Amino acid sequence: MDIMLLVKAALMGIVEGLTEFLPISSTGHLILAGSLLDFNDERGKLFEIVIQSAAILAVVWEFRARIASVLAGAGRDPKARQLLVNVGIAFLPLAVLGLLFGKFLKSHLFNAPTVAITFVLGAFIILWAERRDHAVRVQSVDEMSALDALKVGIAQCFALIPGTSRSGATIIGGMLFGLSRQVATEFTFYLAIPTLGIASLYALYKERALLSADDLGMWAVGMVAAFVSAFLCVRWLLRYISTHTFVPFAWYRIAFGVIVLATWWTGTVVWAD
Repeated sequence: MDIMLLVKAALMGIVEGLTEFLPISSTGHLILAGSLLDFNDERGKLFEIVIQSAAILAVVWEFRARIASVLAGAGRDPKARQLLVNVGIAFLPLAVLGLLFGKFLKSHLFNAPTVAITFVLGAFIILWAERRDHAVRVQSVDEMSALDALKVGIAQCFALIPGTSRSGATIIGGMLFGLSRQVATEFTFYLAIPTLGIASLYALYKERALLSADDLGMWAVGMVAAFVSAFLCVRWLLRYISTHTFVPFAWYRIAFGVIVLATWWTGTVVWAD
């Protein structure tokens, strides 16, 4: 196995794990990282799907007790049943729009300039949202209604545009819709499980012709890196949101987006599609 390939796999896994659940867009970072590492061919895109599944496993492991309790009590506990229903409702809008427009968006928007512009625009939305006074209606995930879940699901649809950030869209959207910061973040984690899980399985099925036993080593390294970094990131984020806002992430998005745009405009870095 090529050592440099394994190094690239580890770096991509770390990028995926650290950015998947922060409001800074994992897709955008993977597009840019893949371009820099020359790891953005069809084989590289399949690899991104594989390591995404490891990030999902990190969430499942972190919330394993809660998930097991909800699944076990769904038949007799109305709150557990409602949470499952809410996750399903929130998942549907993105699933439908993804099937309808996913291929078109990937063909036209998955490039460095679009990602950079979206980074900056998303940052201004975060700054605007954080300046608002939030009237919190929902203090617990168990208090969410089906309508709350639908609103969060609609917000998640903006993540179809690379650079937007799925977690950023759902957390900020949830806060604007009356969810506390903690509830919006926790529900985002639960919603990630079917959203990313089903998307990964569907993409793997579509790209099954690219599956090769020769890539198992690369996948293993990438998945371990993604799992560990995602697990640490989720743990850190849950503590961070109790006393902090997302304003620092907004400034990061602006700085990073401007750098990408500047290097693209001047030709300092050749960002491949």
